[in-house]
Amino acid sequence: MQSRSGVSDKSKQGQSARLQARRCLGLSGNSLGLVLVFLFQVLWMQPAFATEQRFVTIGTGGVTGVYYPIGTATCRLVNTGRAEHGLRCSAESTLGSIANLNQIRAGVFEFGFMQSDWQKHAYRGTSAFEASGPFQQLRRVLSLHSEIATIVVRDESSFETFNDLKGSRVSVGRKGSGSAASWDALSSALGWTETDLNGLADLHQSELAEALCSGRIDAYFVLIGHPARLIEETADQCNIRLLGLDQSISENLNGDGPSYTPQTIPSSLYGLSSDTPSLGVTASLVTTSDMPEDVVETVVRTVYANLERLSELHPALSNLKADDLVSLDKDVPLHPGALKFFQEQGLVVHD
Repeated sequence: MQSRSGVSDKSKQGQSARLQARRCLGLSGNSLGLVLVFLFQVLWMQPAFATEQRFVTIGTGGVTGVYYPIGTATCRLVNTGRAEHGLRCSAESTLGSIANLNQIRAGVFEFGFMQSDWQKHAYRGTSAFEASGPFQQLRRVLSLHSEIATIVVRDESSFETFNDLKGSRVSVGRKGSGSAASWDALSSALGWTETDLNGLADLHQSELAEALCSGRIDAYFVLIGHPARLIEETADQCNIRLLGLDQSISENLNGDGPSYTPQTIPSSLYGLSSDTPSLGVTASLVTTSDMPEDVVETVVRTVYANLERLSELHPALSNLKADDLVSLDKDVPLHPGALKFFQEQGLVVHD
């Protein structure tokens, strides 16, 4: 309803309320307006601040390996607490160590899983990373399980040693994987020639069991955590043996810093007649020095708090303990965010 002046009763009531507010607050009309504008801006902007998120991506590996399930599980656990820390995480399937490192260096990934030998080479700019030069911004975050050089052949084959495989059809992994790069380093350390490498193949891991047992390949080489489903699946399809590696080879591989350590694959894991001596590295999570400390600490804290749950994801992680997260490898510096958390937990850090 409007009065004769053209002002509605409702408008008059609003004006009366504003006047009453000014009187109560002791404010002039202009001052009250400024206060109301300020309050509106604060209330309007508050949800944006409350929901602000930071995003990180973890490079993992093939979906049949260990890196992918632990990467996806870590991100899922990080995301459950994003209301508290504002961190949102996604995991990407990749070819593995070398691919992850290249993506981190290019700024595509913030974190990535990789073998400890290749993180050392990347940091120093050696071996596969000689052309790209040292990546001295690389930082360790945490370590996981051991990955052992594993060579699988059919039981009836005549192969007895690694060098017997010269010129044979051996699948060594996709380019960009840690396994393929480690094969190159291993064969080079043993003096293999181009002719010796003529039979190499790069089958996907999901093809290896069938390819070996059907005779399409003579052997396959992987750096893998044990027990491994891949080896179990192969043993289910045909009788197999594992070829050992002379542990003295590590002297040629390690150069001026430890990368490969003596390892043994127990015969009981796959029903074999004897243990298999070999060499191994450690699976690690890495990032760069540019990554904020609180982000790294959040990721490490999440893994640490859910260690029991994560150890159930894959048989190779079944014996993972808190102490294992702290790498003894000094080749690449530990990120300050990880160091801070490990110190708070009283874990020994050799940095």
